[in-house]
Amino acid sequence: MAWKDLKNKFKRQFSDYLELPGDIMLDLPKIVLVGNQQVFIENHRGIQEYNPGLVRVVVSDKIIEVTGENLTLRNILPDEICVEGQITALTFLS
Repeated sequence: MAWKDLKNKFKRQFSDYLELPGDIMLDLPKIVLVGNQQVFIENHRGIQEYNPGLVRVVVSDKIIEVTGENLTLRNILPDEICVEGQITALTFLS
């Protein structure tokens, strides 16, 4: 087991014991999808790619890919991004 896996396992057990949300302790993204019109992504690291058909958002060690039509960035805050448009897929990339 790699050091990173062992560290994440310890953090998960510790957050469970203290009843803390996993997104805080494990540096996980929180994603809220409102129908197929909006997606809110919290705990991001920035935008990797943006065009009207594709938005890629960096989160911890992964990338969240939002695909659709007429995608726009409604707001970009230090802790949250909102993407609006006709969302057809939400994918996690390594």
